[in-house]
Amino acid sequence: MRRTLVLAASAVLAFSAAGFAAPPQTPAPGAYAAALADPVRTAEDKARDATRHTAETLAFAEVQPGDKVADMIIGGGYFTRAFSAAVGPDGHVTAWQPDEFIAFEADYGASLTAADALANVDGVRSPIGSPNFPQGLDLIFTAQNYHDLHLDPFAADTASKVNAAAFAALKPGGLYVIIDHDAVAGSGISVADSLHRIDIEAVKQEVAAAGFVLDGESSLLAQPSDPRTTNVFDPSIRGKTSQFMLRFKKPE
Repeated sequence: MRRTLVLAASAVLAFSAAGFAAPPQTPAPGAYAAALADPVRTAEDKARDATRHTAETLAFAEVQPGDKVADMIIGGGYFTRAFSAAVGPDGHVTAWQPDEFIAFEADYGASLTAADALANVDGVRSPIGSPNFPQGLDLIFTAQNYHDLHLDPFAADTASKVNAAAFAALKPGGLYVIIDHDAVAGSGISVADSLHRIDIEAVKQEVAAAGFVLDGESSLLAQPSDPRTTNVFDPSIRGKTSQFMLRFKKPE
């Protein structure tokens, strides 16, 4: 009997090693020290890293050297530059800025031009309801901008179109990471235009409807002192808002 058990255990171990290798470990924040020190990032970027928890955010997004990443609605390009350094010369970053943002503020166009000048970055633009994503991406990431898909000037189905485009562009197992300013629970999308905030549960529902599964969430950027009822640009709260972090996965 003992011999039978030993042989059975050995067979299970061999089968596990051959067919069920452990998944790669999520990178530790310290793994990004060299990337965050890279000269592609500005001094202003580096000064903001502590408050934005950039290393921890890259770890949450599971960014690896060689990855293909899309930075969705890049704003000033802060995370575009971080991704450029993190994925390295064998990786690639698509920096997408919606046409409507560029028309609204010239600086958004200048940021896109600057991003496009980086060796492993392509700066792209298109209407907000039609993201210009390449196929086979490992990660699509957006920070503090998902709520913008629900701004009053945009069509009501903008978010669903963007989420569908993200799903189509990611490879199976690819990640969709969303960070945004939190709104009061139960408010849905009702204050997206007035306060530039969105309810975390509304985001979960919308992204799940596109076919994604929730893979992780973090309270790293939570600020309990934020009442979540003030416009994020109000000087009393700007830079100190409570934010949620969600990681979704496209099923294998």
